[in-house]
Amino acid sequence: MIEPTSHPVRPATFAQATVPIGLLVGLLAGSVALFGDASSSGPNQIALMLAAGAGAIVALRNGHSWPAIERGIIHGISVSMGALLILLAVGSLIGTWILAGTVPTMIYYGLSLLTPSIFYAAACAICALVSLATGSSWTTAGTIGIALVGIATAQGLHLGLAAGAIISGAYFGDKMSALSDTTNLAPAVAGTDLFSHIRHMVWTTGPSFAIALALFTAAGFVVPTPDSTDDLSAILGALEREFVVGPHLLLPMALVLTLVMRRVPAFPALLLGALSGAVCAVLFQGDAVVAFVGDPELSRPVALVKGCWIALFDGFVLDSGTPALDELLSRGGMASMLTTVWLIISAMMFGAVMETTGQLEAIARRILGAVHGTGSLISATLLTAIGTNVLASDQYISIVLPGRMFRAEYERRRLDPKNLSRALEDAGTITSVLVPWNTCGAYMAGTLGVATLTYAPFCFFNLINPLVAALYGWTNISVVPLSPKGLGVNEPASG
Repeated sequence: MIEPTSHPVRPATFAQATVPIGLLVGLLAGSVALFGDASSSGPNQIALMLAAGAGAIVALRNGHSWPAIERGIIHGISVSMGALLILLAVGSLIGTWILAGTVPTMIYYGLSLLTPSIFYAAACAICALVSLATGSSWTTAGTIGIALVGIATAQGLHLGLAAGAIISGAYFGDKMSALSDTTNLAPAVAGTDLFSHIRHMVWTTGPSFAIALALFTAAGFVVPTPDSTDDLSAILGALEREFVVGPHLLLPMALVLTLVMRRVPAFPALLLGALSGAVCAVLFQGDAVVAFVGDPELSRPVALVKGCWIALFDGFVLDSGTPALDELLSRGGMASMLTTVWLIISAMMFGAVMETTGQLEAIARRILGAVHGTGSLISATLLTAIGTNVLASDQYISIVLPGRMFRAEYERRRLDPKNLSRALEDAGTITSVLVPWNTCGAYMAGTLGVATLTYAPFCFFNLINPLVAALYGWTNISVVPLSPKGLGVNEPASG
């Protein structure tokens, strides 16, 4: 929404809106070329802030006042505060769950059960089930996902493929769960009901997930895996030596999943999970905690408190003498998420400037001018949602903004609103994780420890689903006309 000011404000033109976007694309390309995988550790943030400055200059020339632009930036950043709090909680959770032996136990059992040939497909299926039950791709990645990446690392598997499988499964479950916030948001914006929306998504989401699962199954047999099991045996031995391992150490994970399924918000659920990990560390890993602190002058109770405290804010560091395991389990803490927090704040600043000053709306007007039929309308919806994920850096904006833009056009063309809500999720929800500076892409990279551009080519479900949705739009498969009462309850078979 354009912020009203006391000055006459001219609407942004398409040419003006392309100035900050073109600058951003150029700077991000330069960032990747110069810094590679380290681009998200500072260079991308500078690119986003400079592009936001360019957008602000365009807005000032159009009559917007700086206080109005600043209010828009503050509001845009405030929208992401929930995500930032969750990130900090996940950092603490990773630290205490490693210290408690929760993550080592999951890795130990996973290494014993998941063979390389079935790992990718199994990881995808497991994450799909957990996310379907919890309605949260973030919680799934922050719990099960962490362990699965650890298993993949220990087995010498392709981390991009492993993270792609985890994210594909997590986003399938998130997209199809009635507990998911985006699954509730999309039909609310489009003007349909939740369960009609979920049933309608089966048409595009089901085939997309089946294809992705087949690709992950094939990858397990095609992608080379290490022949030697010496490193694996060494890791299993080191896990048994450094930690107490047992099913009772999975209680923190069970607690978090139970809380989320009972609709407890993610931040308190994850924070309680982190604290439960600290309790388990004191009860079951006392010697490991004392060794981690490494201060013989402290009494044991004080050392236990200090060790858990360090794990919460600065993570855990392992010195087992097994380099692969030390690298795997030396991580976590709120401090580990600060670079990601910086990236999200910078991205939301750019997105807020573009939306508040009407520059995103100018781009949308140009897109609507090219819409002539149902296929082009659905494709335009998909592309706008994807573009909003890139420009506004937040999946919620990628649902709300295109939903507001295209709702009247779907009504004018007598198309049921669940066609719009499905398109918003087919592109807005699931492509957010493919953008390094988007809140979702930054979260997954920070949580799983795999760069966004490393896992993005292997998020088969997230890449295939928008293509299937576009194909259905152009071929008129499962495109439902508006019923006489505006309910659109009859699903077509095809065609």
